Amino acid sequence: MRRLLPLLAGLLLLATACTTAPEPDPKPSPEDRWRPEPGLAWQWQLSGRLDPTVDVPVYDIDGFDHPASTVRDLHARGRKVICYLSTGAWEDFRPDAVRFPKSVLGEGNGWEGERWLDIRRTEVLEPLMAKRLDMCRDKGFDAVEPDNMDGYKNRTGFPLTAADQLRYNRLIARLAHDRGLAVGLKNDLDQIPRLLPDFDFAVNEQCAEYDECGRLAPFVAAGKAVFHVEYELEARDFCPQARKLGLSSMQKRYELGVWRKPC
Repeated sequence: MRRLLPLLAGLLLLATACTTAPEPDPKPSPEDRWRPEPGLAWQWQLSGRLDPTVDVPVYDIDGFDHPASTVRDLHARGRKVICYLSTGAWEDFRPDAVRFPKSVLGEGNGWEGERWLDIRRTEVLEPLMAKRLDMCRDKGFDAVEPDNMDGYKNRTGFPLTAADQLRYNRLIARLAHDRGLAVGLKNDLDQIPRLLPDFDFAVNEQCAEYDECGRLAPFVAAGKAVFHVEYELEARDFCPQARKLGLSSMQKRYELGVWRKPC
């Protein structure tokens, strides 16, 4: 019997090793995240059936609407993929809409089914946004585009200040970085000087139409991409300046479907 004990112990150890679950892959380090450089061409598609064949290195797509398999397919095609989320406004059509208390919902932001959020209420919004960013990370996205990040300059129904916006935008950037995701500053031109260190790239709409593209120069100077679209102007009217400034620019339609006219 004594001679069997070492053998039994060895068999038990082997069985334990075979049934022990493998260690999970380590979470990506914030320092290892993607850092898009100026001049990268991109596709921004938030509506319609996704066309994965546009020959550009960067795609920006809706984080809720697309499964992990879509992100894997784009990666296989050599694309980096940005996860579009609304972090400053509530949308009644999202699966987590019921988790937002009415007390944080403000005025409409001009889009059907959307209302500004009271970004001062970080004790409510931080865990909700953290779960959304978990989704982006778990689906394999490389970055996040947090939208509606300039509520303080709009009629939200709340007395938001520039300080409130800075605090909230930095919170979103930190949550993204903690998950190994790059993060873009959406519009909010006035706060670029203070938020530049916190964000890895910028996403801008219509800076040429409003003669504001020069205000995005700090991103380019810091080696950070500026992904830019115009809706009302023709590409021939804004592309020369966009190229001079180092922006990644294209003409799109408001519905942000497949159609694009790049610079």
